[in-house]
Amino acid sequence: MAESQNARLKRIFARRAATIVPGAFNALSAKMIADAGFDAVYVSGAGVTNAYLGVPDLALISLAELADNVMRMRNVMDLPIIVDADTGFGNAVNVTHTIRVLEQAGANGIQLEDQVFPKKCGHFAGKDVIDKDEAALKIKAAAEARRDKDFVIIARTDARTVLGLEAALDRAHAFIAAGADVTFVEAPESREEIEKIAKLPVPQLINLVFGGKTPIIEQAELARMGYGVVLYANAGLQAMMLALRKAFKNLKEKGSTTGWEKDLLPFAERQAVVDKARFDSLEKRYAVRK
Repeated sequence: MAESQNARLKRIFARRAATIVPGAFNALSAKMIADAGFDAVYVSGAGVTNAYLGVPDLALISLAELADNVMRMRNVMDLPIIVDADTGFGNAVNVTHTIRVLEQAGANGIQLEDQVFPKKCGHFAGKDVIDKDEAALKIKAAAEARRDKDFVIIARTDARTVLGLEAALDRAHAFIAAGADVTFVEAPESREEIEKIAKLPVPQLINLVFGGKTPIIEQAELARMGYGVVLYANAGLQAMMLALRKAFKNLKEKGSTTGWEKDLLPFAERQAVVDKARFDSLEKRYAVRK
């Protein structure tokens, strides 16, 4: 029997090779991640919120909107999908519904965090976290709600910034006991902290954010430490935003694309990215014969 996408994602974490997983913010970016040869896709809550709604990462996206984006991504590529589900859209009861909805949408793993709702980006100031026991019960609810035991539960804590590293590590242990397959201590602030987090007994996820609190460390070094996955959750989004700003500035100032064509993806390559040839083939296959 072929390996399921859930089992495939679990294996990626288990090999602890610091597998780089970029963040997607819509179906096109997810497909381009797959085309680039990566092993998995991360659906960034911040990225989807920024790109889909045009607003900051402040828990403004709904479960239905998130699930719709996941379903669209699943429709265009076959990589395992990790979904950032923020705080689970409510309490432990809500979390059980969130797991079921996102599993059905095509997710293979879900990330839940212990922030107070409404949450904020992990690299923003002014965060707070819920009680450790309540957070652990939400992880327990997620683990028990999944239909497939290989569906990956990733428990994130934002306690490092609020309560300190030791409190964050204590929460990670509690989340592991509650059923988390992977833990994620957000926003460590030094190499020493990153090394200490790596010693937790389950695979770890680390999020590297350009301009964020966590120092950027090369993949080989993180693999030596034993990290399972390295997220670049919004590198693609930040690159896209810079490219759009440049393109619109050029168009406004120059009045045409003349002279900066090299900054645009050629028309034929654009069609290749969205797999137009497959649709042309379908059109021919099902054309009415006269």
